[in-house]
Amino acid sequence: MVKTIVKTAAVAGLAAVLAAGTATAATADPASPGALSAGERLFPGLGNGGYDARDYDVSLDYRPGVTTMDAAVTMRAVATQSLSSFGLDSAVGEIRTVEVDGTAAKFVVQGEKLVVTPARPVRKGVPFTVRIGYVADRAKSPQSPTGQPLPPDLAEAIGVWQNTPDGFAVMGQTDREHAVFPSDDVPGDPATYTLRITTPADVQGVGSGTLVGKHRAGDRVTSVFRVDRPTATDVVQLAAGHFTEVDQVGPHGLPVRSYVTTAAKPAALDTARKTPEIIAWLEQRLGRPYPYASAGTLGVNRLYGGGVALETAAMPTYSALALENPREVSTMAHELTHEYFGDAVPVRHWDDMWLSEGHATFYQDLYDSEHGGRPFDETAKSGYAQNNEILKQNGPVARQTYAAGVMFGTDLGGKLTLYALRSLVGPATFDRIERTFFDEFQGRPAATQDYVAVAERVSGRDLGAFFHDWLYASTTPAMPGHPDWRA
Repeated sequence: MVKTIVKTAAVAGLAAVLAAGTATAATADPASPGALSAGERLFPGLGNGGYDARDYDVSLDYRPGVTTMDAAVTMRAVATQSLSSFGLDSAVGEIRTVEVDGTAAKFVVQGEKLVVTPARPVRKGVPFTVRIGYVADRAKSPQSPTGQPLPPDLAEAIGVWQNTPDGFAVMGQTDREHAVFPSDDVPGDPATYTLRITTPADVQGVGSGTLVGKHRAGDRVTSVFRVDRPTATDVVQLAAGHFTEVDQVGPHGLPVRSYVTTAAKPAALDTARKTPEIIAWLEQRLGRPYPYASAGTLGVNRLYGGGVALETAAMPTYSALALENPREVSTMAHELTHEYFGDAVPVRHWDDMWLSEGHATFYQDLYDSEHGGRPFDETAKSGYAQNNEILKQNGPVARQTYAAGVMFGTDLGGKLTLYALRSLVGPATFDRIERTFFDEFQGRPAATQDYVAVAERVSGRDLGAFFHDWLYASTTPAMPGHPDWRA
């Protein structure tokens, strides 16, 4: 009896200590609202604080004849502070329900922000899930990809929803994937994805990543795709339509599955079939295997009003008009390079977009020169002569004046920066820089300073002034090794 009393007292004492410790921890880290901005300079309204998104599970239910789709997304995240509330970027048609860890949560929509207040605070360091039932409306493309007001006809042409006669595709770059599913829509918070597209049985659903399953229920089919590497939201593709499927095998047995609209001419299929060949060239050039579990090409009936290509993870997207032009093979090299730089290695901030676009343009021109196109040095010299005008229009390469520059302004300046670095340190050292940078940052976002640090470490040189002049100056520096070139 005495032992029982002593034991009970000890347990009571321990409980009191634990309770006091919990109270102390809660006092030391009180729950507070997460920030409703990631602090991005070019798109200050986007992004959210207080958590790190790890995975999204997205479902869209496509039905012909209507622009609305029943939809749901589950975001799995880890709290980086104790949260009394938190935000997601959202420009979807309607939010119906929100649950946090399976319990209904309060929510309010403020402009393009969904603010969620869970029934209980989410503690710092704790994983949590948010499930959102909503309506996606393909008639609603509220924001231009440049962040600037556009004429109505142009805004419609480049809307996030690219509606086609037999379905749709998504153009989420750079800042509009949150019109497709609520998310932390900034490049510095990459995640993995499961994408579920439900369609009539005679319509195919297509998504970024690897096809991992198809499930039929009556006259409806759900196609499930998986992106297995942390990737930025804006390069996630979901589509539906009538497609010709092209199955191939790439290097090392890599599955290559392409989808080309049945409305395309046969030449489009011929271009799509070049995908394994270009991947093999990139693997040889970069010395690294293709970073995703599968590859492919998506050719849709209409994209951006014409012959346009679009970087989307593990499956670049093209309009049929683009694929029908054999010269677009070099553009495919550009988009597939993004699978390494921009997708597998996301940029940390939009100001770092040159790391994505510069690399894609550099290797596109290199591929073109090795396959019957203009010599690589000649293309660089021609671009060098134009670069001051580009800088005048858009601002420095790594600090664009306008948000529009994220899409259009860093290709040439980024490519010339890499070309100048290669000229300065030599091709062999440059290749080691590229491989080291990719190895160290695949699967996590990289900033400009990360690339500079790798380049300095691998080359053994102080490159601070070099990169400052090429990335932050308003005029084009002298090109190493080419004193006769004139900007």
